[in-house]
Amino acid sequence: MAGQLGEIVILGSGTSHGVPMVGCRCPVCLSDNPRNQRTRSSILVRAPEGNFIVDTTPEMRLQLVRERIDLVHAAVFTHGHADHIFGLDDLRQFGFLLDRDIPLYCEEPVAHQLRQAYSYAFAPPDDPGRRGAIPRFEIHRLDEMPIQLLGTRVRPIRLLHGKLRMLGFRIGNAAYCTDVSEIPSESWPLLEQLDVLIIDALRYRPHPTHFNIAQALEVVERVRPRRTFFTHICHDIEHETVSKELPAGVELAYDGLKIPIVFTD
Repeated sequence: MAGQLGEIVILGSGTSHGVPMVGCRCPVCLSDNPRNQRTRSSILVRAPEGNFIVDTTPEMRLQLVRERIDLVHAAVFTHGHADHIFGLDDLRQFGFLLDRDIPLYCEEPVAHQLRQAYSYAFAPPDDPGRRGAIPRFEIHRLDEMPIQLLGTRVRPIRLLHGKLRMLGFRIGNAAYCTDVSEIPSESWPLLEQLDVLIIDALRYRPHPTHFNIAQALEVVERVRPRRTFFTHICHDIEHETVSKELPAGVELAYDGLKIPIVFTD
């Protein structure tokens, strides 16, 4: 698949609260600029042999309808926080359409959370005739080894979200690193020679479990990707104002942004 073109769709670029945030009347939350309206962070990858999603946010159905995405063939998970897993049930439509189980790739702690939160989806139905109402999922355990998924190689990248061990992913010439506050030493080589980096940059002020803009820019300076997109953005960030302050090659992601990528292996 070397050199084959694909695409990353930014389904959501916001924090766990989303933007606008409920109960907030700040200028960004009241803005009518659509790029200040951010659903919870996730991406869809248009791979050589189908579409896979990274994380299933509470707005996933709305995100997919908005982007007119008709099929999702698999899901990959970064970690098990609510804003990254609580749209899972809406994947059941694709199990019905494809008439097969939808593979879910995740680490063991995430698998445990999915089985607890969606116990009905993983237990055999009492009545086989009810099968049409039960989601069809199959968990595949991820470690730090690459996997082949829909015609491309997906390489997990170990990251830290505060004290929580989680994953980013390298997909072709792109890397997706949301919800990160530290990159372990062994993970930096996986970020070399990137054309596209999508990385957490919550706000200007420091945060204990997320990179702020200054920290994300330090990563950019070290990694030197051709293009960088900041995601998991809170309501402190006004899109047009902050976009003008970022250096060349660095942009704010926004919901619906489409980024061309190349599948290199």
